[in-house]
Amino acid sequence: MNEQPFGARLTADGASFRLWAPAAKRVDLLLDRPHALQRGDDGWYSADIAGVKAGAHYKFRIDSEIDVPDPASAFQPEDVSGPSEVIDHSTYQWRASCWRGRPWQETVLLESHVGAFTQQGTYRAMIEKLDHLAATGVTALELMPLADFAGSRNWGYDGVLWYAPDSAYGRPDDLKTLIDEAHLRGLMVFLDVVYNHFGPEGNYLGRYAPAFFTQAQTPWGNVIDYRVPQVRAFAIGNALYWLRQYRFDGLRLDAVNTIAEPGGLSLLHDLSRAAGELAAATGRHIHLVVENGDNRASLLETGQDPPRGKYRAQWNDDYHHAWHVFLTGERQGYYGDYTTSPLRDIARALGSGFVFQGEDFAFLGGRPRGESSGTLSPTAFVNFLQNHDQIGNRALGDRLESIVDSRAIEAALAVTLLAPSIPMLFMGEEWGSKTPFPFFCDFKGDLAEAVRKGRRREYDWAYATYGDEVPDPLQQSTFQSAVPDWQACNEEPGQTRLALVRNLLATRRREIVPRLAGTAFGEAHAADNGLLTASWRMGDGATLHLLANLSPGGIASQQGKTAGTPIWGGEIGDVLPPWSVFWRVAAG
Repeated sequence: MNEQPFGARLTADGASFRLWAPAAKRVDLLLDRPHALQRGDDGWYSADIAGVKAGAHYKFRIDSEIDVPDPASAFQPEDVSGPSEVIDHSTYQWRASCWRGRPWQETVLLESHVGAFTQQGTYRAMIEKLDHLAATGVTALELMPLADFAGSRNWGYDGVLWYAPDSAYGRPDDLKTLIDEAHLRGLMVFLDVVYNHFGPEGNYLGRYAPAFFTQAQTPWGNVIDYRVPQVRAFAIGNALYWLRQYRFDGLRLDAVNTIAEPGGLSLLHDLSRAAGELAAATGRHIHLVVENGDNRASLLETGQDPPRGKYRAQWNDDYHHAWHVFLTGERQGYYGDYTTSPLRDIARALGSGFVFQGEDFAFLGGRPRGESSGTLSPTAFVNFLQNHDQIGNRALGDRLESIVDSRAIEAALAVTLLAPSIPMLFMGEEWGSKTPFPFFCDFKGDLAEAVRKGRRREYDWAYATYGDEVPDPLQQSTFQSAVPDWQACNEEPGQTRLALVRNLLATRRREIVPRLAGTAFGEAHAADNGLLTASWRMGDGATLHLLANLSPGGIASQQGKTAGTPIWGGEIGDVLPPWSVFWRVAAG
């Protein structure tokens, strides 16, 4: 995969254009005038055009019937159906030219949405907040998907032009500048990518390359057929494109359990191997993470660097769900599978990774879910209390801070940010932001109405209860409401929460990270009175101990006392105060 087989590529005297259009009888390149492309083997059309320079706009005309953008467009200055722009990636002068990334065990993620991160909603505006992230102890900024989508606002999971960072946030060099400035501050940058579907507006592949799809359906559209070599190359080439041209330090692959591929997910294997080869060739740390509702422990590998063919870690939804039920008591949907004993589920996640490791999952019709994960390293799991899905897929987009006692949240943070798994925060969570993050998009006409009706069906109970308080996902005001109030982190109670998170992450950096390489799961137990205990064998031979009272009343501490040096919470008295968390390290 050394050559990008799709899209426009500048040459010594112009540009080379390629389009895979096996169902087309004729393809013309529209520049200053139409240029007929030559059909080659396996449905490829191509032409070398002299005199083309960076900045040129072009489209493809299919069978003299429809004009379409390049599916591998590097930039769409006029949205998904407009012309594509030729981009010269070689002209950007990287300042952090010696940056090679950071080891995985140093990762502390903060997930963000570019458009909603600041009032300006641009790549360049995010640069102003990078010092805040670094001072907080965050080491990796994760961006929600950027692939070009229809309209001016979207979560990003409706992207249709996978190679083009959306123009709503700025130009390609603006994105590179953000990444460059992050690297200069020691911050990694991750990108969320979507390979399980294309968005519902602006995707023309079905007209000239129907072989991209099968007849099967995902929840969001036709299944992509990765058995087709060109389709597989399109996705793998895209992953390498983001890693190579933009120097992202890692990718998070969205909902890989919805990638349908007969015979197994060999796409994931091949994509990981290609990224591993890039890492080895460049000496970079490149980290690939999956979201996988099937809890496939066999996809994960932390012992090999890079894990060629496998993935560094998985977003651990089980960990979130157990905490959410424990803190809120909510039982709807998939939360119903965590209601029997949510604190014991938390203990299982701390002690062996997944909560569901082959047990029946009622929300999925009672079929078994998951694989045994206790032999993996704790760093194979990205643990979090909130993320874009778990906030935004609520009817009101409300955060934990709006519905849970702050003492309970602070205890949960003290567990999450110091446990050996990789922690992740959602933008604004570091100061306890109450700003909602509702679902938003910018579709028009029938598609917009279909989205509205779909949300009403999904959240009929909320509309019955809250009426007009439920935000309309199509209104610009809904999008604007998602921008965190940054001034709140300089005022109470935001100042106090931010200080807590910074102290926790400083403790993690000092006491946990140096011991993480080679860490193994240990034991974790929960009692009915709210007592939580856990231990891990760290890579340096020490034992990390957790003792917590996750209840509103005091608990006698005798049964949970352990030896070791306190690193959080101080000395343990005869009674554990409500919502108190203690961490100790005992030498090996």
